[in-house]
Amino acid sequence: MNIHSKNIREALHVTYQIKKAAVLGSGVMGSGIAAHLANIGIPTLLLDMVPRNLSDEDKANSKARNQIAQGSLDKLLKQKPAPLASKKNLALLTAGNFEDDLDKLKDVEWIIEVIVENLDIKKGLYEKIDAVRKPGTIVSSNTSGISINSMAEGRSEDFQKHFLGTHFFNPPRYLKLLEVIPATSTSSEVIEFMKEFGEDRLGKGVVIAKDTPNFIANRIGTYGLLVTLREMLARGYSVGEVDSVTGPAIGRPKSATFRTLDVVGLDTFGHVAKNVFDQTTGDEQKVFELPAMITKMLENGWLGAKSGQGFFVKKGKEILELNHETMEYEAVKKLKTPSLEMAKQQKGLAAKVKTLTYAKDRTGELLWSILAPTLTYSAKLHGEIADDIVAIDNAMKWGFGWEQGPFEIWDAIGVKESVEKMKVEGLEIPSFAQSLLDLGFDSFYKEDNGDTYFFNGQDYSLVPSNEKVINLKQFKKKHGVIKRNSGASLIDLGDGIALLEFHSQANSIGPDIIQMINFAVDEVEKNFKGLVIGNQGKNFSVGANLGMILMEAQDDNIFELDFVVRSFQNAMLKIKYSSKPVVAAPFGMTLGGGAEVCLPAAHIQASHETYMGLVEVGVGLIPGGGGNKELYMKHLKGLPNGVHIDYQFVANKVFETIATAKVSTSGEEARENNFLSFVDGISVNADHLIYDAKQVALSLYENNYKTPLREKVPVTGESGYATLLLGAEGMFLSGFISEHDLKIAKKLAYVLAGGKVPYGTLVNEQYLLDLEREAFLSLVAEPKSQARMQNMLVKGKPLRN
Repeated sequence: MNIHSKNIREALHVTYQIKKAAVLGSGVMGSGIAAHLANIGIPTLLLDMVPRNLSDEDKANSKARNQIAQGSLDKLLKQKPAPLASKKNLALLTAGNFEDDLDKLKDVEWIIEVIVENLDIKKGLYEKIDAVRKPGTIVSSNTSGISINSMAEGRSEDFQKHFLGTHFFNPPRYLKLLEVIPATSTSSEVIEFMKEFGEDRLGKGVVIAKDTPNFIANRIGTYGLLVTLREMLARGYSVGEVDSVTGPAIGRPKSATFRTLDVVGLDTFGHVAKNVFDQTTGDEQKVFELPAMITKMLENGWLGAKSGQGFFVKKGKEILELNHETMEYEAVKKLKTPSLEMAKQQKGLAAKVKTLTYAKDRTGELLWSILAPTLTYSAKLHGEIADDIVAIDNAMKWGFGWEQGPFEIWDAIGVKESVEKMKVEGLEIPSFAQSLLDLGFDSFYKEDNGDTYFFNGQDYSLVPSNEKVINLKQFKKKHGVIKRNSGASLIDLGDGIALLEFHSQANSIGPDIIQMINFAVDEVEKNFKGLVIGNQGKNFSVGANLGMILMEAQDDNIFELDFVVRSFQNAMLKIKYSSKPVVAAPFGMTLGGGAEVCLPAAHIQASHETYMGLVEVGVGLIPGGGGNKELYMKHLKGLPNGVHIDYQFVANKVFETIATAKVSTSGEEARENNFLSFVDGISVNADHLIYDAKQVALSLYENNYKTPLREKVPVTGESGYATLLLGAEGMFLSGFISEHDLKIAKKLAYVLAGGKVPYGTLVNEQYLLDLEREAFLSLVAEPKSQARMQNMLVKGKPLRN
């Protein structure tokens, strides 16, 4: 970021602030956007139409008049995945209607229109908005393709200056992409502010798109889906065969092609395709014409997930695929070719994609026929839909879940090699791609000294960077590492802060990571201001290395396990009592041992999407690394000073959380479950998580961080154990839990109660850790616990035995 841009942004903080917002239109998208605004703490008004055919009595009843918007708010509590990060956030949302409440728009700083995709209806609403909004209020449309400039026509100068498109992707809480589409009249300050607000407050990946049909992601994504559909029909592949090679095998989501269409809805897909069809001509228009198969499915009402059937249907426990020739459902088929096996042996996604794309079998034939036109189409649109390839690639990664954007894929399969093949097959090579080769270059991206550059049509430009986005992979290339082993690396983040990065399989915790934790804390205490524990894998950590634990248990090697558990417990104490602040930065699944790493840290800076829990009971165990003790102590520390504490109530809450393997569905819910305290932080933008954690570590150090005192812990003792046991035995007698579940519950109750001591006894942490370790090891030796571990490793789900 250059200094001039930074100064503009700092000035904009004063000029524009969004304290309240309004969403106009309460459908799935409108209510989802409103929910996301509530998730980040912005009070939001949700307006919709007054229901038609109200009785005379209801015409004067505000509840009746608001029932469309209110009904959408009520549905937020039932939807899955949950639009609200916490049910409490519903209190920030207020329902209203277009007839009675438009004057309330004068009290908001951002108005988002999410009504029907009809230009005239939108313009009619904007006229009413223009009459009531205060000057400087930002107005945006969530349209998926109607011209932003056309919508702005006829409005006041101030309206036009503050009007733009903000295209969210569904569901708004979870999908990262936000396309910001300025009109020609939109002020540069508004564009810059909305980009920053989108990244920093909404937590989105923002791309600036041009005012063209379907903007960036839907334009290319819909083209790719239609090309795939046509190639399937032309080449005789089945729905399942296509999905088996257009998903994770090439860096796409598990939903691949046709499961994605089922989730999106064929009606929505048809609308998006028609939008481009109506605004294009020639060969491009032909691609966006819906095949007869889709038209037939729409006529039948086979819309996908929303109607219960589409390309796939569930019959009993079996998933069936649609046969596009007979239009009947049958068993799902998958492609099995030599190239798929060869690709598994390749390291890295780029090598896998190249292997599959050039394969001389049915997989290669299909992928080449899909990728070649999609890549050339993307190059043809360069400059038309976005200013650079970075925006196009990011839009596809953030909006459609691709691991690589079109130009990154092109680099992966080789630009020169692929263009030669395209020319042989008579494909037209866009001038943008041809110019790359004519200039003597052979890739759209290149790296130099840890920095990434992109081809701009004439030369290479540095990929724009944001200081809040720390890419650890590139960072390590540029700065190296302090020390690494197979499980973790210690990295110098700069400014006196080090980072401990896990990189074992699924970031599971074993002896190698424990060793690096000990080294990291020692190194930081000597030479750094603080330590961040974080990574950029799929999840923070799924817990301890279960395979290793099971193998040792089956070999009756309890002595070795005892050593490992002691080592883990000691490492957690080292984190807790480090003389320099340790900040944990969890995200995604933070389970079992992953949560145990976070709990003793001086501060937790969690991602908005953090799914944290102590889930060991699911594999027949209880937490062994100090998790029981730390969660209990975290509950106690959250209580105000000087207030009488009912230790039994606290023990009951912790027992329930661990015994039911409760996992938070968000960072906010992790706080409600007391895994996070009120002083711990939540980063809405996952890309900013490492940066935010680093800033916290610096702040703690600069504010004279003090190592916590080693205090004794009050426990409930024998009476508390009896109380906890009573509840567990009641569940057993009622048939809710098995005999082995009861055995696990007894062990957990004994640990949390602090053993056979009087109520209120103060015990030291090591005493509780010893109880925890003994209980863990006794359960590890149980055949039924080993069966549960085996089932989780093989089938990926808990066994109830």
